[in-house]
Amino acid sequence: MVVTKWKSILPLLLLGFLILLPGIFLGAQDILTAANYFNEISQRYGKIQDYEADITITRGEVIMAGKLFYRTPNLLRIDFTEPQDQVLVTDGKLLTIYIPKYEVIMEQKLKRRSQAALATMAGSQGLILLQRNYSVAYFEGPDPTPLEEGSTEKAVQLKLTSRSTSEGFRQINIFVGGNGLIRRISAITLRYEELVYDFEDIKVNQNIPENRFLYDSPSYANVYSDFLFNAEE
Repeated sequence: MVVTKWKSILPLLLLGFLILLPGIFLGAQDILTAANYFNEISQRYGKIQDYEADITITRGEVIMAGKLFYRTPNLLRIDFTEPQDQVLVTDGKLLTIYIPKYEVIMEQKLKRRSQAALATMAGSQGLILLQRNYSVAYFEGPDPTPLEEGSTEKAVQLKLTSRSTSEGFRQINIFVGGNGLIRRISAITLRYEELVYDFEDIKVNQNIPENRFLYDSPSYANVYSDFLFNAEE
């Protein structure tokens, strides 16, 4: 059951991370249109070498939370507090998920196209590719509006609408906080499910060491290999 759950949610989570990685640090000066805003992002995100943030992932009634670490070009790790002690880590070639509640390790060798996607989306062309596949607009204009109804927190809200039914999301909503950082990403799937990523306490370019992304899986756990798709040589 746990493998089935992760098999359904993980592709959406990974795509969300790919969307996040290149755009974590944004500038809001001299931006008149949504396209200009997006171009400004594309020019600035390549300067990001690493970041960390508190992350909350919401999908319906399922809520996950933890500490996210990223280092260019494709190192990613989440140490979860909810579910407690769960870990997700990847070096761009192997994805590992440890689920202590069930003493299960899930490993996935990423296909060459998946590795290329990680490298590309974390590089200078990531948001350019998004702009090719999604039309970009403001929700209500360039001025910050409440993050949600009744909230005192404000953000500039961008709406990315898919140009093709082959894309993973119909629509991606990006909320940029007053500090110029992405505060929230809300994505609508082809099945009209909503996946929400909240990012708080973000720290950029902290020289996160590579050993932060090393993970020794417990030897007693059961291992499920290639649970998303067959490995590709």
